[in-house]
Amino acid sequence: MANYYTDNEHLKFHLSHPMMKKIVELKENYFSDRNIYDYAPIDFEDAMDNYDQVLEIIGEISADIIGPNAADVDHDGPELIDNHVKYAAGTQRNLDAIVQANLFGWSLPRQYGGLNFPIIPYVMSGEIVSRADAGFVNIWGLQDCAETINEFASEELKDIYLPMFNNGSTAAMDLTEPDAGSDLQVVQLKAHYDEKKGTWLLNGVKRFITNGDADVSLVLARTEEASNDARGLSLFVYNKEHDAMKVRRIENKLGIKGSPTCELVFKDAPAELIGDRKFGLIKYVMSLMNSARLGVGAQSVGIAEAAYQSAYKYAQEREQFGRAIIKFPAVYEMLSNMRAKTDAIRSMLYETARFVDLYKVYEQASRIRTLTSAERQEMKYYQRYADMYTPVLKLFASEYCNEIASDSLQIHGGTGYMKDFEIERIFRDARITNIYEGTSQLQVVAAIRGVGNKSYLKKLQEYEQEEVQPELEYLKKALVKSTGHYAAIVKKVYSEDDTEYVDFHARRLVEIAGYIIMGYLMLLDANRDLKYKKSADNFIRLGRAQITHHISYINNFSLRDISDFKM
Repeated sequence: MANYYTDNEHLKFHLSHPMMKKIVELKENYFSDRNIYDYAPIDFEDAMDNYDQVLEIIGEISADIIGPNAADVDHDGPELIDNHVKYAAGTQRNLDAIVQANLFGWSLPRQYGGLNFPIIPYVMSGEIVSRADAGFVNIWGLQDCAETINEFASEELKDIYLPMFNNGSTAAMDLTEPDAGSDLQVVQLKAHYDEKKGTWLLNGVKRFITNGDADVSLVLARTEEASNDARGLSLFVYNKEHDAMKVRRIENKLGIKGSPTCELVFKDAPAELIGDRKFGLIKYVMSLMNSARLGVGAQSVGIAEAAYQSAYKYAQEREQFGRAIIKFPAVYEMLSNMRAKTDAIRSMLYETARFVDLYKVYEQASRIRTLTSAERQEMKYYQRYADMYTPVLKLFASEYCNEIASDSLQIHGGTGYMKDFEIERIFRDARITNIYEGTSQLQVVAAIRGVGNKSYLKKLQEYEQEEVQPELEYLKKALVKSTGHYAAIVKKVYSEDDTEYVDFHARRLVEIAGYIIMGYLMLLDANRDLKYKKSADNFIRLGRAQITHHISYINNFSLRDISDFKM
């Protein structure tokens, strides 16, 4: 049988990263659950074996069930029946297989029936499922919502809702509205507390909600009547069993067609407050969105891997002028660059996931014991870089995912444009990744802080201290040189002391930082295993070309030139 975990050597490589030992020991509180739950690991090796086995199961389901169902799901899509969503038959088969294998609740505590896995194997599962069907991961992967409930909700709500996720309940983030897309602080759906009923009631409309008719929904609503900004918003959990929310319509989309994107109408819908009033957007949703952006990073890597594999297979089989097209320089260069880009965003994905894991396991530990001063410093360090890396990951992974899907279709030629080949669907599915959960432009807005406060530069200087094998020194020297160019151009742009000028060049500056960060990550991958040397070499070459282009543009651009772009 096929398996999207065991047939991809890159996954086990990243799962076995040296930092995993620290992550696992902290996540497992040094294996204190082993005497309470019979399925809890007894040591690090046992835990890693658990992750490996579960990933193998999701890899098999993805290759044998989810992938083969993808074309029919894309064709059939979900239906709207009596104001509720009915999944496509293939989607339901996918869900049934996942539930039967007990593959929900990966990172939730065991007291709620969860597996208590770190973020990394869960993110890895998202990549695997996305390779099979990027639309389905938007249904299964929204169990991220459970993490928000676990982190911020009361014990009473945890006891009610977290076991539901572990039993296969689906979830949704009901955030955006017709007039509140990226600017969530203007959300207008109302929540008021009904004293007679003793519950909060939701009234209003939500739009573009992924998996909108889910069993459990997290709903952003306005609780403070006189407010018109983020401080008036709170977060609620809504249970579908109340049947007080109707689906007005399912959007007809370009791609990810198996994932229902809905317009919802709430009418006196009972809901329960998560955490404290007024912190819905500024605390809880921000945490939820960071998690979602990590998820889109995994989805993008999965799509990129699917597109690359499809192109590589086709290029080996397709003959023109008496030889396989993979023998032509124009084609093998494209494939080499696709491989390098996919490897680079995968390295960025798991580096970011490691940062997220480490700060979260320290947070978890702080609820059990007092952290030492050194541990508190480490938690702050990893949280800072998780926040700094997440937008760069989302930016590069989604943009590269689109580039790789486009190149794959190009390698397929005219046949790739036909629905007979999966690349046509993959190409359409890829397009949403640099739009939802914050467009690429918004990721730049988030990431530019790391340029201005020199967080990225400090991290690059840390990478520079890593020793590498002699045969990799030439790559390190190239990255050190690029870092110097980056520091110089950042200084030049900020020396203008003009916010608009910085904003104009923000994407170029963020991309330069991203190219060097991923270059270092590829170098360190090659240092662990020289089989990555080729990809590291290719990617660092590509990055240097783009860095040169961006720096040249900035150096030949004056502050007054901005006026030429204004409409």
